Amino acid sequence: MYTIKIHPTSRYLRIRIQPGGEVVVTVPKNVSSSVVEKFLQDKNQWIQKKVKLMEQYPKTTKVVLSRKEIATLKIQTLAFVQKRLTYFNAKYGYKWNAITVRQQKTRWGSCSRKGNLNFNYKIALLPEHLADYIVVHELCHLGEFNHSDKFWTLVSRSTPDYKEKRKELREKGVVFQ
Repeated sequence: MYTIKIHPTSRYLRIRIQPGGEVVVTVPKNVSSSVVEKFLQDKNQWIQKKVKLMEQYPKTTKVVLSRKEIATLKIQTLAFVQKRLTYFNAKYGYKWNAITVRQQKTRWGSCSRKGNLNFNYKIALLPEHLADYIVVHELCHLGEFNHSDKFWTLVSRSTPDYKEKRKELREKGVVFQ
């Protein structure tokens, strides 16, 4: 069983397996159902493998926030991030350029090559230990701009249990719109 979403600007067929094992197929407009069926047949083994993996995570719950609520969360997130960056940076001594809080669908945070740190406003809704992990993760990208062993060693200086926190973050089955 799968859900088809026709997307007017999409150029490619895509498959996304949601927590709980739901299969969502994104289809560009004007693609025939026979092409979609063939695509799904070709990807059947991969789909079954991923469905089995994602069934272990809880189904997502959608929460719709107003613009005012999002604006408030952005302010709270910025204050939290600034405070925690200062705290954790005492161990690292890195310099960053700008801190931005955004409304992102797929990322908790990011770090640009210019030293800009970006955070998702949704971290204000997480337990503090998970929000701290995200802050440390992005801060450590200022020292190591990849996910190498050296990067994870940096992360472990402030968050020795980062593997458990990453797992817990993946299991938080909440999607915000």
